Amino acid sequence: MGATSKTEGVSGIIWSDLDGVIWRGASVISGVPESIATLRQAGWQVNFVTNNSSTRLADQEKKLGDMGIPAVGNVVTSAQAAASLIAPAERVLACSGPGVIEAVRNRGAQVVDVRDALTDTAFLPSSFDAVVVGMHRDFCFDFLHLGLSCLLAGARLIGTNDDATFPTETGILPGGGSLIASYVYASQLTATMAGKPHDAMAQLVRSLAGSTPAARQVMVGDRPDTDGAFAQRLGIAYAQVWSGVQEKCAGPIDGVSFHYTGNTFCDIATELLSSTNATDDLRQAHQ
Repeated sequence: MGATSKTEGVSGIIWSDLDGVIWRGASVISGVPESIATLRQAGWQVNFVTNNSSTRLADQEKKLGDMGIPAVGNVVTSAQAAASLIAPAERVLACSGPGVIEAVRNRGAQVVDVRDALTDTAFLPSSFDAVVVGMHRDFCFDFLHLGLSCLLAGARLIGTNDDATFPTETGILPGGGSLIASYVYASQLTATMAGKPHDAMAQLVRSLAGSTPAARQVMVGDRPDTDGAFAQRLGIAYAQVWSGVQEKCAGPIDGVSFHYTGNTFCDIATELLSSTNATDDLRQAHQ
């Protein structure tokens, strides 16, 4: 189902990235579960908006839950944003992980996993309306070849996100943006990007924010070029943490200013909770 709108009576909404903010790889960042619990007890709604499209929604919710962060109905993914760009009944080649396949199928489209297409002797490139590319660690030349054949036959190119890298507990790894770049270069097409900071993801988040005004929302992230630019698109405050890929600096970066900064999510939570009138502080930051 994904995140659901349930904003009546909340103090405000925190939209948080996952990789580099809540966790690094399989490891939760120290203190984050407790900070989220305290924010929620104080009336804040904490949602998660991630460019990770590789895993199914329920798996991302479970990962958070296993870390001590209840998250069923509180996660929005770039796979869902990409699926929103597909019309029901369209035929889609998914060069991606299970998250995209699930989201596109839930959209009502006919989705073909590129892995299955490799062994399909009746594979017809011209039968596809779109190729959706997302993060998948088994990316290979044959997948690129099949995707390219569909694109050259007229399919449009959709990317879940354009993050070049993502942080893990063992270091920086290539991200979905690095994969989509190969399809763009091979086809010489422009990809429609779905995840942060692009419009498809913004439309999903706006629909979930309901009547909560922008002045009572904040985006927490580790990447000014995606999370910060996404906050700008939404017209909300941006909180920059230094627990991910970005080296600590004063900012602004790429035209993105920081309304709040902290070493981790915990510092942002403390700053919001320490104010006697956090929503007024948010309004001032928003201005």
